[in-house]
Amino acid sequence: MNRRFLNQALLALAASLSLLLSAPVHAVDEAPDALIDRLTKEALDTIQADKAVQAGDVSRIIELVDEKVMPHLNFQRMTSSAVGPSWRQATPEQRKRLEAEFKILLVRTYAGAMSQAKNLSFSVKPLRAAPDDKEVIVRTLITGRGDPVQLDYRLEKTPGVGAGWKVFNLNVLGVWLVETYRSQFAQEINAKGLDGLITTLVERNKSNAAASAKPAKG
Repeated sequence: MNRRFLNQALLALAASLSLLLSAPVHAVDEAPDALIDRLTKEALDTIQADKAVQAGDVSRIIELVDEKVMPHLNFQRMTSSAVGPSWRQATPEQRKRLEAEFKILLVRTYAGAMSQAKNLSFSVKPLRAAPDDKEVIVRTLITGRGDPVQLDYRLEKTPGVGAGWKVFNLNVLGVWLVETYRSQFAQEINAKGLDGLITTLVERNKSNAAASAKPAKG
């Protein structure tokens, strides 16, 4: 992956995670493309107004992501899909720890990238879905620095408490986020088992936390 591709991917992922900031509760029958359109607009307004986010304050970004983003993701599905077939053999305690560490990994990995989400504009492509579809893909195009970035959202319609459309996967420049992690996790599981994957995630999260805690130079 060249640097230009990486920068574009980080920028798009930053926008994807920040798009749900300060999202109020709306009707459960809101169309998925309308949902993405509304939340993206609200997110860009938040980014422009929040000086801490603009300055790359990781603690502030983590707080916002944890509070505002996670409720709009089907996080259990994302984790189970990333772990793959081994999820079925995981104990309840292992599942709990995997979800917790995977959540921290996502938040900290992309919190720093969120500060890049400046001076962006976006467009939502026409939705190709039937009215009774339970899973859809909303395709968007992010423009800002450099070439436009394709960013797609896979959503599912959830029933019951918290009913509505929730994101369970993201596609950046043709690469699905969950599948990328599944490939990485499979190597860890094959070599060290589920407990080994958990240990690796714990260590990675500690390293990321230590790095983000270091004062900026200058």
